[in-house]
Amino acid sequence: MSDFIPFVQELLEDLGTVSARRMFGGHGLYHEGLMFAIVMNQQLFLKVDEHNRGDFEALGLTPFTYEAKGKSVALSYWTAPDAIFDHPQDAVRWARSAWDAAWRGHLAKAQANEKAKAKRARIKRL
Repeated sequence: MSDFIPFVQELLEDLGTVSARRMFGGHGLYHEGLMFAIVMNQQLFLKVDEHNRGDFEALGLTPFTYEAKGKSVALSYWTAPDAIFDHPQDAVRWARSAWDAAWRGHLAKAQANEKAKAKRARIKRL
């Protein structure tokens, strides 16, 4: 693990415990069981959804992309603003926004799973 990840964890200590897990040549950052950020090549990317995307777009930040089968694939993790590395309060605010996006995604997925489960149960009764 590079020195960058412990630096980010310390920067976000006011958020609470942030753990790191290796994934796809980088690391996922987790808080309260939800992945809210990724670190790839010493760069921090934060979770984005329709609620916080405007904050990232307003600063000209861009999504994390990778190549797959000759096509560029964009993830819902966008570059973190450089300024947060000098201001822990801003870092926590941006990380909390990313965690909130992860939470909303988790809730939406759970609701979709419940609907699918209910639909399967109705079909099975027929």
